[in-house]
Amino acid sequence: MTQLEGRVALVTGASRGIGRAIACRFAAEGAAVVLSASRLGAHGELEGSLEDSVERILRSDGKAAAEPCDLGDAGARASLVERAEQHFGPLDIIVNNAALSRMRLPSESSLRERNRMFDVNVNAPVDLAQQALPAMRARGSGWILNISSATSSMPVVPYRDSPMAAHIITAYGASKAALDRYTEGLAHEVAGDGVFINTLAPTSIVMTAGADYVRDIARRNPDMVEPVEAMVEAALALCSGRHVGQIAFSRQFLHAIARDVYSLDGSALLGDAFLAADPEATA
Repeated sequence: MTQLEGRVALVTGASRGIGRAIACRFAAEGAAVVLSASRLGAHGELEGSLEDSVERILRSDGKAAAEPCDLGDAGARASLVERAEQHFGPLDIIVNNAALSRMRLPSESSLRERNRMFDVNVNAPVDLAQQALPAMRARGSGWILNISSATSSMPVVPYRDSPMAAHIITAYGASKAALDRYTEGLAHEVAGDGVFINTLAPTSIVMTAGADYVRDIARRNPDMVEPVEAMVEAALALCSGRHVGQIAFSRQFLHAIARDVYSLDGSALLGDAFLAADPEATA
């Protein structure tokens, strides 16, 4: 449980879900973690508690701090890396997990919606990378992981779900496809400087706390869902190893590198890349 000992990480979208889980595991592995998220959801409701995520890590004797930021605001994100580094020092790792989705038919997706998604899902990760890269390259060490999505490719025909479900993810998927391509090019540019940049997408829908609709899917079609621990294990591997420009999918990547999956506190071996999600899990 010391794979990230002495390193400093920034994880965006860390108030809940995949981002929170990654932050908890990285802290368990010894990293000092700065967690970031917007305080408000798309419709003004609280989208999760950044403070609660930090408290979970602190209660487990980890190092964590909160740095709220609306990544859709170019001015606010322009200084996020600088603000994050005021907590524990220079960043060794950035996980760009935060994302925005607007489900709409591609014939109806508005310019405003598309611009907003591309700004949060593409421009924000690129901006944060550009803020951190000069120092990482100067030190000859760093990791940047951009969280992508299987929706970057059109679902195969016949659709596993409904045609509507396949169509309304088009604009969101296009933003993730753009993120994959930019990440790949950036990764090859800086690989010689000791900075390793990759994207990681879930192979299946990720089971996280509070996602009741995912539990329903898991009960009906277990193969469509994966445990969040699988996604987190792959993220840890990509943020500690020497991988260049991978457009990785969680289960396939874990299988390819023959890596086991551990609990979020790093203490218990759960299985391997074929680990099933438990729809009855409460945390």
